[in-house]
Amino acid sequence: MIEAVIFDMDGVLLDSEPLWHEAEIAAFENVGIHLTNEMCMETTGVRIDEVVAYRFHQKPWKSKSQEEVRDAILAGVEQRILERSAPLDGSLETMNIFRSRNIPIALASSSPMRLINAVLNKFAIQNIFVKIHSAEHERFGKPHPAVFLTTAKELHTNPACCLVFEDSFNGLTAAKAAKMKVVAIPIAEQWNDTRFDIADLKLKSLIEFSENHWKRLKELP
Repeated sequence: MIEAVIFDMDGVLLDSEPLWHEAEIAAFENVGIHLTNEMCMETTGVRIDEVVAYRFHQKPWKSKSQEEVRDAILAGVEQRILERSAPLDGSLETMNIFRSRNIPIALASSSPMRLINAVLNKFAIQNIFVKIHSAEHERFGKPHPAVFLTTAKELHTNPACCLVFEDSFNGLTAAKAAKMKVVAIPIAEQWNDTRFDIADLKLKSLIEFSENHWKRLKELP
């Protein structure tokens, strides 16, 4: 049985991953690290402080602290979200499928609450979610399952009875480690990545999600 649904935010509710890449490339350029979009994709879904620590470990810098680089990235992402973001096609419609059935909907994101609140306020969708949780409050971010396990606990739901919508492999790994069912919506460049085959359902867009998909997911053991 599926008793609750958990949505990731970036890449699921809005096409913010390119905005993250732009902000990361700009911030890391200031400390002498030259990233490409492909390199940024390696850490999609990972908490930003862990991304910064990972890049620092690869090539330490001295001009700024890791916290300053993190804050520069967050400021850049927030500005871009407020100026250029819009809900992804199918996201609101998919959530309405569950709302019409009185199934609790939660949000579990690697983004800090600062960005989560910016998105929720801009799209005016705060009231859709009964629980909102950020991995910034966990010891470990995705691909560790902590953010999903805590969200299930706050929903008073067995993790095995939760369905997750994720776009990144790190998020998919985290949800599967939490024993949850997962709908994966990888970006076009990763559609043929066989790592996403562990998902219970793989879609190119939430526009594709249908009542038949919902029935099929409910029947999974």
